[in-house]
This record gives sequence, C-alpha cells and structure tokens, in this order.
Amino acid sequence: MKRVIFVFYLFFLGNLAMAQQDTTKISISFNEISIESVFAKIEESTHYQFYYLNDWLVDKSASGNFKEATLNQILDKLFKDTSLNFYVLNDKKVILSKNNIIYDELPGGFFKKGIQDTLITISEAPQENIFTPVFYGQNSTDEILEVETVRIGKESLRNGQKNYRLSGYIKNLETGRPIRDLTLLVRNGKIGTVTNVDGYYEIDLPPGLNILETKALGVKSQQKRVIIYSDGQLDFDLEEGIEQLDEVVVEADQRKNVEEEITGTTIIVAEESKDIPLVLGERNILSVATKLPGITNAGEGATGLNVRGGKTDQNLVLLDNSVIYNPTHFFGIFQALNPFVTKGVQIYKGNIPVEFGGRLSSVFDISTIDGNKEKFTGEASIGPVTSNIALQIPIVEEKSSLVIGGRGAYSDWILRSLENEDLKNSEASFYDVIANYTHEIDENNSIKATGHYSKDSFSITTDSLHQYSNRLFSLEWNHRFNEKNSGHLLFNNSEYAFEIDYDGLSNNDFNLGYSIDETELKLKLNYLPDSLHTIDYGLSAKLYSIKPGYIEPLGSESVINSSSIPKERGLEAAIFLGDNFQVTEKLGLSAGIRYSLFAALGESEQRNYIADQPKNEGTFLGTTSYGKNEVIETYGGPEIRASARYLFTPDFSVKASYNSMYQYIHTLSNTTTVSPIDTWKLSDSNIEPQKGSQYSLGFFKNFDDNNYELSLEGYYKKSTDILDFKTGAQLLLNDQIETEVLQGEGRAYGLEFLLRKNSGRINGWLGYTYSRSEIRFDGQFAEERINEGAYFPSNYDKPHDLSLVANYKFTRRYSASVNFSYQTGRPITYPIGQYNFRDSEYVFYSNRNEFRIPDYYRLDIGINIEGNHKIKKFAHSFWNVSVYNVLGRANPYSVFFVSEQGEVKAYKSSIFSIPIPSITYNFKF
Repeated sequence: MKRVIFVFYLFFLGNLAMAQQDTTKISISFNEISIESVFAKIEESTHYQFYYLNDWLVDKSASGNFKEATLNQILDKLFKDTSLNFYVLNDKKVILSKNNIIYDELPGGFFKKGIQDTLITISEAPQENIFTPVFYGQNSTDEILEVETVRIGKESLRNGQKNYRLSGYIKNLETGRPIRDLTLLVRNGKIGTVTNVDGYYEIDLPPGLNILETKALGVKSQQKRVIIYSDGQLDFDLEEGIEQLDEVVVEADQRKNVEEEITGTTIIVAEESKDIPLVLGERNILSVATKLPGITNAGEGATGLNVRGGKTDQNLVLLDNSVIYNPTHFFGIFQALNPFVTKGVQIYKGNIPVEFGGRLSSVFDISTIDGNKEKFTGEASIGPVTSNIALQIPIVEEKSSLVIGGRGAYSDWILRSLENEDLKNSEASFYDVIANYTHEIDENNSIKATGHYSKDSFSITTDSLHQYSNRLFSLEWNHRFNEKNSGHLLFNNSEYAFEIDYDGLSNNDFNLGYSIDETELKLKLNYLPDSLHTIDYGLSAKLYSIKPGYIEPLGSESVINSSSIPKERGLEAAIFLGDNFQVTEKLGLSAGIRYSLFAALGESEQRNYIADQPKNEGTFLGTTSYGKNEVIETYGGPEIRASARYLFTPDFSVKASYNSMYQYIHTLSNTTTVSPIDTWKLSDSNIEPQKGSQYSLGFFKNFDDNNYELSLEGYYKKSTDILDFKTGAQLLLNDQIETEVLQGEGRAYGLEFLLRKNSGRINGWLGYTYSRSEIRFDGQFAEERINEGAYFPSNYDKPHDLSLVANYKFTRRYSASVNFSYQTGRPITYPIGQYNFRDSEYVFYSNRNEFRIPDYYRLDIGINIEGNHKIKKFAHSFWNVSVYNVLGRANPYSVFFVSEQGEVKAYKSSIFSIPIPSITYNFKF
C-alpha cells in the first residue's frame, strides 16, 4: 500500500504540478527569530505558502539579510545546517521534507526491474553522472525487526557519493563512561568497525537503509535502522548486560587476539581472579598474571615480576595512570590493591604503545572501577587474614559517583599460634585505602580523580620494625573536541617510602629511611581522520625526587650519628606520535615513535674518575658541584614502536613487532630476590640509563567458533647498561654507589605457548614458556668482570614454566577450580670448597649463578559456591573454600649456607611448606 501511494504521489507531482524556474525576487532581513516566523514574513510579502510539520522546526532559529534574492537562495541558506529539504510547486506552494528530496521525475532505468524491486535496490545500480535517489522500502525482514529508525543527514543533488561517513560516541548509560573496543556491525553485510579507547567510532556506509548492531562484553546489544543520506553523527547510550544464563556466550572481542595489530598483550578482568585458588583465598590479579606465559617472579615471598626475562625494575606498573612502585603487601603474597575497586589490568609485554615509556620490559596498566551513578551499592569479604569493603556512592544522579575501598589484615594471631619461638613474638600487618571520584560534566567533558595509600608493618625479629608505604594521586580530564578529535590531560603524583626502626639490647638503636617521589603531567590526544587510521600523539614531563637514605639515632642513649645521602632529582620528558593503520582488510600496522629526554638535576656533588678506568678510590679525581636545578647530565633518544598483523583467515593471523626503549631509573639490590628495602637510583654522570630492544613473532588461531584460542609467540630481547652489584657491595647509605655497581649487557629469548578455552562447563587455560635470561659484565679490568666476562644466567632465569588453570561448573551455583604451577629452580651461587690462608679458613664459591635450587611445583584447589540468584534480596553472596599447596611441597624460597664445626652445611627455607586451607565469604549489596 505504501509503495502504491508513493508511486501515485510521484506520478501526481510529475504530471499535475511540475515545478517551474521561479524568478521572484525577495528582500527580507531577520535576526535570531524562529524559522516559522521567517516563513510568516515571506508569506506576508509574497504569494508563497509553506507546508510542513511543526515538530520539524522546534527550537530552530535563524538570522539573515537578503536583498533581491530568490526563494531558493533564501531557503538553501536557511536549511544549510538542518536535515530539511524543500520543493516548490508552480502554484507557489512550498512543500518541506525531512532528510529526503521530492523528485518530479524518475531516473533512467527505474522500471527495468519492476517497481517493487527497484524501490528497494535502486541505489545499488546508479547510472553514470546521474544522481541516484535514496528510496526506503520495507521488506518482510524489516517488518519483523522492531527497532528504532534513525535518519542521518539529508539528500542533496550535489552529493551522489557511493558511501557516507557515520561517526559518533558510544557510552555506558549507567556510568556515562565511554565503551572501548565495542564492535559495530552492519547486519547482513561485511562492514564493521570498533570503538577506540575513548568510545569514538567511524564507519563508511552506503546510502539508504542499513541495520546497525552493537556487540560488547557486559553490554546489552542494540540495533538501529539507519537511513543515511549524507555524512552525519549518531551516538549510542548502551545499558549493561547482566543476565543469569545456563551458559554465557561472549561474542564481543571474540577475535581480538587474532585481529589486533600489537603483539604481546593480555587483559585480566579482576572478576576472573575470584575463581582461581590463591594463597589464603585473597583475590590477586598480579598473581593471576604469573600464570600466563612470559610472566613470572623469583618465588613465594618475593616482590616484583619478571616479564620476558627482564628485571623487576623494568616493569611500569600504573594505577589509573599513576606509578605504583611496590604493588604488593607482605613480600608479594598479597596485592596492595583492593580487589573490589580494581576493574582489571591491561598488560603490554611485546609492542608497547607510544604513550608509555621509562621501562624496558612491560607495562601493567591497572584501572579502577567507575562508581554507580544511580544507586548506592557495595561489596565486602571476610577471610582468615584480611577483610575488604568497597562502596559506590552516587553524588549527582547520572552525573557523578564516589568509590571508597578499604582493606586490613589481622595475621598476628597466626604467628602467635606457631610452635617456632622466633616467630611467636613476630608481627605482620598491612592496610590500604582507595577512593575515586568520577564526574560527567557534559557530553564532551568528564573527570576522574583517584587517591590510594597502602602501608605494611612487620617485625620478624623482636629488635626491629620494618615499614613501607605507597601513596599516589591521579587526576584525569577527558575532553571531546568533535567526532574526530579528543584529548586527555593527566596529572599524577606517586611516593614510595620505607623505614626501619632498630631497638636492640645495645645502645646502637637507629631509625633508617628512604623515599622516592615523582610528579607527572601528560597530554594525550586522539585523532580519527578516517576509518582506516587511529592516531595518538602527545607529550609528557615527569619530575623525580629521591631521598637515597638517612639514619638517625633512636633514643637519647643511642651512639648512632645522624647522616643522610644528598637528594637526587631528575626530569624526564617525552613527545610521541603513533598510528594504527588498516592497510587492507588483511594487513594492519601499528607504528609510532617516541622521543624521550632525561636530565639529572642539581643540587649535587658529582664524583669524577679517570676515564676508561674502574671507578674506585684509586681512580678518584675530585668532585664537581652543581647548583639547584642545574643540569648535571642529559640522556635521550628516539624509541621505535612497530607492529604488523596479517590475517590469513578471519580466525588465523601472524604478527611481528619491534620495540626499543630507554630507562633512566634503576633498582639497587644485592639480594637474590627483590625486597621492600631495595632502593631506586637515577641515572647521573656516572651511571648511564638502560637501553633495550625486542623483536617478536607470533601465530594466533581460534577454533570452534572462537571458543578456543591458541597462540605461539617467540621473542628476542637485547639490553645494555644493566645494573648489577659487585661481590660484597654495600648499597644502602652509600654516597659512592657507582663504585659498588657494574653496568653490562643482557639478552633474553623464549617461546610462549597458550591454549585457552573461554566458555562451557570447563574453561581455563594451559600456558607454557621456554625462556632464557642471561647477563654479561665484561670490562677491561678484572674487577669489572663477572664470571670471566661470559654470559651467565640472571637471578630470574627459569627455562621451563608451566601453568594450568581450570574451572569446572557443576551448576550455576557450584564450581571447582584447579591451579597447577611448575617452574625450573632459579640460579644460585654455591660454595664448592674450603681453603686455609694464614691459619684462617675460607669458603671458595662457584661462578655466580652456576647452580640452581630445586624445581618449584604447586597444586591448589578450590570450591566456589554462589548464593541463590533471587533478584529481590539484600545481598548476593559468594563463598570460596580453597587449599593452597595441597601437596604440601616445601618449595625452597632460598638456599643458604652455614659453617658449623669446620663444615659448610646447606639449608633451605620455605614460605609455605604445608597445605594452607582458607575460607572466604564475599557479598554484594
């Protein structure tokens, strides 16, 4: 019926009311009046009459000054920035239309296929040099599809393009935050795009009817019938998709591991960690990360992570863009981040985006949740050692929200219950607090502020108390300039500090401390010139301030003299530019350059040594004084980031990348594993920055409708000016630190295998890594060489690393989890003999790291019990019952040697040598 009326209407216009060339001249002026008033003025002074719907002109006003102009000239300007068109009949009747044009003749070939077919497909066969009108007809599929119809732009005889650009912004309706990596597809077509990190998208569509559909994890899918006439904008407000199903099928980002251009990336959602049995039932995304290929640590009770054979100081760990220097509690056993406030972590261990710099191995980009802007909610847990709570509080409905989280430990009761007398009087506790505030100012501006503080206190012996803390603050302002440009202005500050209070039986009591503080300002801009490019560019500046150490007497009777190492200061700046470029449907590139610059700043006294000689007292020449903010030394250079992906099939790709980095800050440690009292040292005139590069090649394949992911990735890393200590080095409270360290070369290579099952009753992953990490110190002089200048294994070299994580769902409420880990024992230096010299007995040691401690393996199991799924209840609960180290294996934390009665005896210490059961209760309200 609609088609018949439409054809009859065209016939009527074409035969009874053909338009004529109108030459009537009109003089009129108006200023900020409604368009309806403009029509009234024209009708008063001419014979024209206007026909339209009032809804089309609501809140539309105009200004203009015309002298001897035609009606067409006036209306063209009047409707320039609207979706309105017009048609003038020969009897001076002006018919307005929305979006489309009224035609008084049909294009050639219109009736070749028949009216019914042509009305739907006419735009598919345009003739050369003839504008093809956009007709919209409904077929049976459209009638079944009950979705909103949206018209974009308006027809123009001057357009006639094959495709038009549709762009827009997609956000979460509840939180107002942009939705990144959302897939936007054209139904029954091969056209699609993905939103960028700020929620913006661009897509080229053919004129006429297009059915658009959104797909993303945790977001309700939405469809819109879009009739596009010209370039335009369409925004989406999407609801969160939370449904209880027998089986959850994740469709969004199913092939992201195959399709994305950059290599070596992993996303861990905080919620995933609740089903993985970990020590004492505490959720820990950083521990989950060590179950993935290429990421490990030195062992239980060791802080820090080693990524692809890199040192622990080569990882940039960010919490809402602010650096967190020690993200763990209690020697790495717990994470220093409230799991209920943590959204997840994006890990970059291969090709690192150009906006990040300052570390050689990886970036852990941890983000916090955005608070609920609609209603008050919360989550809490009670465990054997810790308790957590997080609250989400709406401040301004639909605009802003405050998140507050707190956690504390009460582990002293465990220590007091132990049989070991040395540990009965020990103390160990920690706490952390976090808050973030998000506010959507308008559709183009939003801010987010985050504050975090954590503190650990422990006393393993009765005469000393160790304390260390993290403090950070970050502020982010997001601004959308237009559909193509957006920006982020970031300000953050971080501090890490530790103290040791010694109160012994003698009068040498003291307080020793250290701190590092950094402040950064960063501007990051995004530009979307078209659907093929995503350009990121910007600049940053970071100021370091380090108090390398101080010691003060504790108490009036202490004989300790106060002393401190002079403060260190440095400025690190960078400018960066990167582009993700879709060359063809199969080939994608991610390329960028970052130029970084570091300046060591005064006030300082720098020691000078004879060139090309070992740095010691014998080669010392004197000192040079530098005033406050005076530049001591500068370093810097370009950092290249490049990655390519080629799709052989939609579910199989190969990727390759190259990465180069500078690192201007180092950790000083002479322990085998990292400890909370390791210090950080800036590059200066005597210690150069670390430099590194990495090559990687990987194959990625999905199976069974993307339910299985398989990847095989190899890498090779080369680094220079890696810092290590001389034998017997004194690193703490040493103002001549350059005489105690060496700088050498490092190399690491490996092969990573991952098989992952994403859904079904049983899901999880199997990961295996073969890797080697070696270092070499080969100077001209004997004291500059280690192991005769040959490559030797680093402290974190573990050739074989196998992890299995599996979860089996019995029902919606009951599931069981298994976590198995195996690692080659880390290197160690053993005593291999004894000798006498001048009536004294000495121990002769092997080459550094020539031997290994026993291999590490551990099995954990857990039972997860969800509360019932009634919607109307105060709180939804979750129980976790787990056993850590169920086999009771005494995995060695360290091996040490004691001389007893003329014999050297070896002992090993273990952190958890028995099964550790735990039960944790979690609830949401």
